[in-house]
Amino acid sequence: MGAEIEVTHGLRGGARYLSIRINSMPIETAAGAAVAKLNQVRDEIAKIIVGQQSVVDGVLICLLGGGHVLLEGVPGLGKTTLLRTLARALSLRYSRIQFTPDLMPADIVGSMIMETDERGHKSLRFQAGPIFSNLVLADEINRATPKTQSALLEAMQERTVTSGTTTHELEAPFLVMATQNPIEMEGTYPLPEAQLDRFLMKILVTYPSHAEMSRIVERTIAREEATVHSVLDREEVLQIRSVCREILVAPHVQDYAVKLVMATQPDQPEAHESAKKYVRYGSSPRGAQALVECGRVLALLRGRFHLSIDDIKELAPSVLRHRIILNFDAHADGKSPDAILTDIISGVKAAAA
Repeated sequence: MGAEIEVTHGLRGGARYLSIRINSMPIETAAGAAVAKLNQVRDEIAKIIVGQQSVVDGVLICLLGGGHVLLEGVPGLGKTTLLRTLARALSLRYSRIQFTPDLMPADIVGSMIMETDERGHKSLRFQAGPIFSNLVLADEINRATPKTQSALLEAMQERTVTSGTTTHELEAPFLVMATQNPIEMEGTYPLPEAQLDRFLMKILVTYPSHAEMSRIVERTIAREEATVHSVLDREEVLQIRSVCREILVAPHVQDYAVKLVMATQPDQPEAHESAKKYVRYGSSPRGAQALVECGRVLALLRGRFHLSIDDIKELAPSVLRHRIILNFDAHADGKSPDAILTDIISGVKAAAA
């Protein structure tokens, strides 16, 4: 469901004006209504998930930005619960795929099965797999073989699944939230760079604070479990996504996002010194696209209808940390992608508005 956009401009009282209307309402009104709904979604999630606001916002940003998210953290931090709760709050179909070494591609996308009717006639029918949902949890994705991991590539990038000669469309919105454990690496298969690049963001899930841990324990011993109510439906989610795409991006903000990505590429003249020293391969152009797309959603979450430099800076670590490949010197000096990105972000200057 796309939004109807109406743009008018001209002179009023000797001054030039620009007016944008979405579905016959000003963008300010449409954005305000979207923000109110999203805040209700956050409140519903907060009934179950304690803290982790940056993780919750990151998953919402990826859903509304039309991308996918990779969560990295130790077990027990609520990653699985978060997506299940989000599905309830948004009235979206949810499925969970537990990745194991013996998981096959057909276990994800589905397969052709033989059916016999009452007259004994046999026919083939496609049995859809768990990938045919709006929200798909790929739990411990790095435990599956590369062949099985690659089964997700077409679905994540093209939003389609091909079985034989038939291509099946996946219903929008479609979000893959993959998780991986950074500690237990035995029996795992690292995600290839091509698949990592298809994740809009990589978010690190950290331990809760003392106060948050106390609230978690209090909810555990509570007599009644909190109930999550539906705030939005599928059509409303798609409409808010349309509003996000109308958030204004000034030329100097777009240029800053491009400069930031170029600064991670060691063979470019604009490369930062840290990138030249520690980065083997910098971010692809998808990094610049992701900065702008995610930034527009973040601006809307903050109640603004224009993208700012600060939005880009805030999102840059999550958007770029999985898109740069470090060299041997970085590992020898104990440099992490986040540490290098911190240097790069502080070193890239924004052009004047």
